[in-house]
Amino acid sequence: MADKPSPTNETGDIQSTLQQHFGFSELLPGQQAVIQHLLDGHSAAAIFPTGGGKSLCYQLPALMLSGVTLVISPLIALMKDQIDALGKRGIKAQRLDSSLDAGEYREVMRQLRDGELRLLYVAPERFNNERFRESMRPIRISLFAVDEAHCISEWGHNFRPDYLKLAGFAREFNAERILALTATATPAVLDDICRLFAISPEHAINTGFYRPNLKIDTTIVDAAERDNALLSALRKNTPAAAIVYVTLQKTAETVARMLADNGFSARAYHAGLKPDVRNQIQEWFMSADTAIVVATIAFGMGVDKSNIRAVYHYNLPKSLENYSQEIGRAGRDGQASICRMLVCPDDLNVLENFIYGDTPDKAALLSLVEALFSLGETFDVSLYTLANTHDIRPLVLRTLLTYLELGNYLKGGTPFYAHYQFKPLLDFQAILARFEGERRAFLAGLFHQASKARTWFSIDLDQAAATLNTTRERIVRALDWLGEQQLLEVKVAGIRHRYQRLNPPDSLETLAEDLYQRVLAREQAEIHRLQQVLDLVTLDGCQTNALAAHFGEQRTQACGHCGGCLRGKSELPPRHTTVISEDILRAAFTLQQEQADVLTSPRLLSRFLCGISSPQISRNKLSKHTLFGSLENVPFAEVMAQIEQSR
Repeated sequence: MADKPSPTNETGDIQSTLQQHFGFSELLPGQQAVIQHLLDGHSAAAIFPTGGGKSLCYQLPALMLSGVTLVISPLIALMKDQIDALGKRGIKAQRLDSSLDAGEYREVMRQLRDGELRLLYVAPERFNNERFRESMRPIRISLFAVDEAHCISEWGHNFRPDYLKLAGFAREFNAERILALTATATPAVLDDICRLFAISPEHAINTGFYRPNLKIDTTIVDAAERDNALLSALRKNTPAAAIVYVTLQKTAETVARMLADNGFSARAYHAGLKPDVRNQIQEWFMSADTAIVVATIAFGMGVDKSNIRAVYHYNLPKSLENYSQEIGRAGRDGQASICRMLVCPDDLNVLENFIYGDTPDKAALLSLVEALFSLGETFDVSLYTLANTHDIRPLVLRTLLTYLELGNYLKGGTPFYAHYQFKPLLDFQAILARFEGERRAFLAGLFHQASKARTWFSIDLDQAAATLNTTRERIVRALDWLGEQQLLEVKVAGIRHRYQRLNPPDSLETLAEDLYQRVLAREQAEIHRLQQVLDLVTLDGCQTNALAAHFGEQRTQACGHCGGCLRGKSELPPRHTTVISEDILRAAFTLQQEQADVLTSPRLLSRFLCGISSPQISRNKLSKHTLFGSLENVPFAEVMAQIEQSR
């Protein structure tokens, strides 16, 4: 980061800015301290419950600091909603995301370059874009605000490899201060946030998890009775806005249809819907008082609706962190709200399969490291190609590459696009006529390096840089500037990731084994998180206090209104499972022999039988095979144990 800036403003200015621009007479608990730390020049962390006012902690300072506030968030819905709300208050904010077309992108970058923006919202993956990084270098970043900051912790519930590099980007761009924000940091995760973002513990403000208006209830139901249980709960209460969370997209569709058939205003929301449909559903939900959205976890993050009266979990949440974030969307107006979990042990198979599906086979890890360390001192790779070649899910592959960076084996460079194309919007001579001297000669040489197809010109940036005795970065900046001036239309494709080999491992086999043990440890950590949900359900005591304690808040008095306080301890029945027949096992082993290059181990065969896909299963169209998913109702561990015993 840049040297610590001088203190900027006094408390009185905070109050006047709050009143003038946001119309509030006072701040919520914790906001004053966080904002003052930032204005005093410190980096800070805000650990507030969902709906606790985290966004104001960067929106208000953005109006009081000289440069731009860069907000990093994985949530496009949050970006859009906040920018719309800020625009209504006369505050200039924009976003850069995949939904923008070329013209919209150019306009945002012009506003940023001309100093018109107070806030710019981007996703963490945006920093992998060399065009964006080159554009940001001359920009003064007064505040680098990281939303969902728990994603930086490897042992948190939602680790994202791109977050680990954010602190380095903040330093690279001379950000003057960092603000880390989250609603779901356990004490261990908060320690990681402070350590990795260099935030002093005294500048981390945690307002606590407990919200007295939320009534937490867990009800054990049989799968056959779950629809009736949900209908009964909805009918028992006054019609109001509600969210029903499910695990699978197909469940969202069937439950929404069931509710609609029973007279409720319900719609499904999930990542499988087109973006414009998702936006339409979200806007419908925001404007209606009795709307019910049946959604996967794709819905809710960043949705600022204060009068959601109920959050139902039709399926089990995958962790206490997810659960607390999801129920936190209820009752933001402070009014009493219901948070009911319909607990069915049969849900465990699907949730466990998501976890097991992320663990690569040991042979895949060995082939990966053998390939990486055969590529020379410096190299670039396509993550898509690597994932498919070595049968590793893309997000898991990114995590593995991050592990290799953290282990000082590799150093990641700036990703780049393999293919640049441009289409002149004016005649080349008319473009060159706008320039003189060296710049004109440089552009003339650059255009000469391009080869024309029908209407688009292609250019090899590395070859052009060598021929013109310049840098790739200068060519990228030039093409982007010409694009922003609407002299060219520029297209990019084929992102590749650069790496430098630092310290080759003593043994590739040992390194692969170390990586395997690390992913197995993550697998067990995720299974443990799922068990923590079940432990909450069967707790003999106050569930509200237990959930608060998970996030480091110790309460001595029982809430008096949760399921544990009202009904006491619940017993969890065993889950229903399908018997593994000898016929299925024989057919599976026959298929394994036929597909020996794909189903190479007991783990991979077990994943296939449990309906867990992978890049190679998809590529070989095995997900269409009649055996795929034939044991989806059997716990993965039981399937793998049976296969290992039967070999």
